[in-house]
Amino acid sequence: MKVGTDGVLLGAWADVSRAERILDVGTGTGLIAIMMAQRSSAEIHAIEPESKAFEQAVNNVNNSPWPDRIHLSQVYFQEYIQQTPHGFDLIVSNPPYFKNSLQSPNEERSQARHARTLTCGDLIQGSLKIMNDKGRLSLILPCNEGPGLTEMAGQQGLRCSRITYVKPTPDKDPKRVLMEFSRESLETIEDYLIIEKGGRHNFTEEYRNLTRDFYLYF
Repeated sequence: MKVGTDGVLLGAWADVSRAERILDVGTGTGLIAIMMAQRSSAEIHAIEPESKAFEQAVNNVNNSPWPDRIHLSQVYFQEYIQQTPHGFDLIVSNPPYFKNSLQSPNEERSQARHARTLTCGDLIQGSLKIMNDKGRLSLILPCNEGPGLTEMAGQQGLRCSRITYVKPTPDKDPKRVLMEFSRESLETIEDYLIIEKGGRHNFTEEYRNLTRDFYLYF
């Protein structure tokens, strides 16, 4: 799979301050895990069940400057939480979605894009088991799935502490939402991020500032 804007957004947006152990759930090609290593000195763990994506992640991590700090495992999240000790400071995931859309005829791509092997409920419950008391869970989702996830997380004891609505252009509605959850009862910080203005690839200064460390042409 190609590098997507969603992964870049989450990798650049997630709060890595004070994080010593980070888990990337469904790392795909390893993009977010590598971004976490670039932005922090943390020990990074990344899991991916699909074999071809996992092979690509291994190759990308081995060719990055941080292979000693990124630990990859080919395993499903539901299995991983049964065999790993708790204590993660940050869990990040660009989870499968498009639950109601037609599935791709390509089985591997379909598995990655649809909530077939990992549901939001699995992600929330599993994250609670393995993150520490002040740990955070950061996600990117389609906007219409944000409210349902917030309600589901609240029922499990996680509160939304940060939320950023991502608009493709100033005149369009938000298409994605970046969300951070924690056990702490904090006031939710809300803001907006606009990606482009005035034409294709005419990126806003706020988007450039957020992601410039990861794009060669910024």
